Amino acid sequence: MPVYSPPLENIRFILHDVLGAESLTALPGYEEVSVDLIDQILEEGGKICEEVLFPLNQSGDQEGCHFDDGNVKTPKGFKEAYDTFVEGGWTGLACHPEYGGMGMPTLIGTAMKEMICSANMSLGMYPGLSYGAYEAIHKFGSEELKNLYLPKLVDGSWSGTMCLTEAHCGTDLGLIKSKAVPNKDDSYNITGTKIFISAGEHDLTENIIHLVLAKLPDAPEGVRGISLFVVPKFIPKDDGEIGDRNTINCGSIEHKMGINANATCVMNLDEARGWLVGEPHKGLRAMFAFMNDARLGVAMQGLGIAEVAYQNGLAYAKDRLQMRSLTGVKFPDKPADPIIVHPDVRRMLLLSKSVTEGARALSYWVGMELDISLHHEDEAERQRADDLVALLTPIIKAYQTDMGFEIANHTIQIHGGHGYIAEYGVEQYARDARIAMIYEGTNGIQALDLIGRKMGQGFGRLLRRFFHPVSDFIAAHQEDETMQEFIFPLAKSFAKLQQATAITAQKALKNPDEAGAASVDYLRQFALVALAFMWCKMVIAAQAKLESGEGDKKFYESKITTARFFMARVLPETDARFKMVMAGADTVMAPSEDDF
Repeated sequence: MPVYSPPLENIRFILHDVLGAESLTALPGYEEVSVDLIDQILEEGGKICEEVLFPLNQSGDQEGCHFDDGNVKTPKGFKEAYDTFVEGGWTGLACHPEYGGMGMPTLIGTAMKEMICSANMSLGMYPGLSYGAYEAIHKFGSEELKNLYLPKLVDGSWSGTMCLTEAHCGTDLGLIKSKAVPNKDDSYNITGTKIFISAGEHDLTENIIHLVLAKLPDAPEGVRGISLFVVPKFIPKDDGEIGDRNTINCGSIEHKMGINANATCVMNLDEARGWLVGEPHKGLRAMFAFMNDARLGVAMQGLGIAEVAYQNGLAYAKDRLQMRSLTGVKFPDKPADPIIVHPDVRRMLLLSKSVTEGARALSYWVGMELDISLHHEDEAERQRADDLVALLTPIIKAYQTDMGFEIANHTIQIHGGHGYIAEYGVEQYARDARIAMIYEGTNGIQALDLIGRKMGQGFGRLLRRFFHPVSDFIAAHQEDETMQEFIFPLAKSFAKLQQATAITAQKALKNPDEAGAASVDYLRQFALVALAFMWCKMVIAAQAKLESGEGDKKFYESKITTARFFMARVLPETDARFKMVMAGADTVMAPSEDDF
């Protein structure tokens, strides 16, 4: 049976010792967010993840969802677990108090998302999508729409979805065929078919609120002609109670590789009534509020899977007895040594640990900057933080989901034959993790977004939001003897990243294929430098704790040991990625179709 324990000590280390999350109290609306409150919330959140969500993860995967004539029933125990989740107020954790939410920082919501995804990715997607719907309506909906829908989304009695994809178009949304025809009142009749709709139909909530992309009769061609509509399963009455059944229905659910306990639906709209969110033909802008939140959420899925997979690999490696250590018997009282004594097992575990802990720090930094971008009183500071979030979002989405899958594979490898069978539960992590590399924009699309849009945006303004702090950090610590073994690898890899950025930008001006061919390797190079930066910050925090004598000495020493592994065994990948970026587009684009 798989295991999971919320990594609260690691989470608190990042929040308090590395990021200083209590500084968020200086932001309007967060005045009451103390260290004690943060810890209390995460402690309770960890309990519900470990005790309520996690026990249903394997059984939910094995049972899957049931489809019967347009209706979907979730696996046994899911409804009761969701109700418990709702009763604790977790659906409104980071939502505005005006609509019944707790009003907690996005940073705390980010940490909670990690634990939810580790415990039960499929179940966590239901409220996760609702928060995305909340964000889109909160930012772009009319006061009438906000007052009607947000309280129910916040309290969890209604849930939300995102309906973008059609059979003929996924990434290229300008090709959508769904149509919206205005009625005499303020509603529209929407007709079309959407596919791959996560949580499109289920039995967890009394109503489901779909955000649907469609085109008005006078819509311009392409993405400039897309509008966004809220299309409820049941049309609410004026008093907020559910009314008539709308003509949006689930035609079928997909049979999938993973996330089997989350219903992935084909949704058919037959003149379903919907209401415009935002301005006509401006729906893509509003949907990106949903998409950006979704991409951050998917990044946490990658991190969550990485964490639970690592925990299971570690537990098995300590327990499984096979052969003796290469340097002699380590456990003479046992018939063989546990496999954690073997170098290659340790390599896989340390890679998993170093990447997971580095990614946690990077993700939480993005969550904290998102709070600053939304709530800081200084407009310039809000813009700075928003730029950094925009830059790092495609990086953490792509890198963390890539590594979530890779770490799950390492866990299977550590388990050997037991990893390949369902009984031990770890093969599920690889299957569940695989979708995160695809949806909400494939990782290849994230790489194109980084190199094709974010790199040149504002004449390099977004890049400077990361490059300048890293450069200043290196300058501030390069004379510190205790940091030399960490600062030098960071400085070297950072210089190569700057070089790759400048050369690729120049080459892409002449040939856009240069950017496309370099994009995936450039994103990986960038991500590793970002993790190295965060590991340096973690080392400084750990050293400070060791010098003060506070806390668990072994915990902080482990941080420094893990940082050494990352710098020596993971960060050098940047050298290879740099060479791949510099290889140019010809090796990719020169072969003819017949050469494949």
